[in-house]
Amino acid sequence: MSKHSYPDADKDAVYRAIFERRDMRHFKPDPVDPEVLQRLLLAAHHAPSVGFMQPWRFIRITDTTLRQDLYQLVSDEKAATAEAVSARSAEIQQLKLEGIREAGEIIVVSLQDRRENYVLGRRTMPEMDLASASCAIQNMWLAARAEGLGLGWVSIFAPDKLKALLSIPQGASPIAILCIGHVDEFYSEPMLAQQNWRQRLDVDSVMMENVWQDDEFEQ
Repeated sequence: MSKHSYPDADKDAVYRAIFERRDMRHFKPDPVDPEVLQRLLLAAHHAPSVGFMQPWRFIRITDTTLRQDLYQLVSDEKAATAEAVSARSAEIQQLKLEGIREAGEIIVVSLQDRRENYVLGRRTMPEMDLASASCAIQNMWLAARAEGLGLGWVSIFAPDKLKALLSIPQGASPIAILCIGHVDEFYSEPMLAQQNWRQRLDVDSVMMENVWQDDEFEQ
């Protein structure tokens, strides 16, 4: 055992948050304690980032009209997605894919503008800014679960329309609408698995050694 290892109880808590984290869609309207929200944002801001660029930017939505506009953006894209995936259109229409109108807090996460100025770690892989911001969201997700709050990452929206709605600069790129709030209960397993959209792959099926091995694509 490493001398840097946490005590067993602390390790158990970390793994518990990982395995019990859920992408939540059903919320209660109760407000989120401002101090707790600040802790979640601080956890997000302590995520690793390539070149220490910290590309994440958070926009807290407190205007009720803006909330409704966000809901409409997501609803429009949900309909477009259902049309694009015609074979499963009816299933998509039945899925609850957001909690924008119910959640206590809405945070829009965007990549910053002028990201081309950051070269370290991104010269050949500029998409590492997205990977870094995703780490920030995951930090917030795990912290929210530890605080007993649900969090749902909504990504079905037209980025250009969201940018215009929130006056996001041209060079920036919104990647998430986060719904955060109290819930009656956490899903026992991912909601899309519960509704038979797709099941979790076995870890061995995504593990390879030394070279890429054939992977059977599964929709």
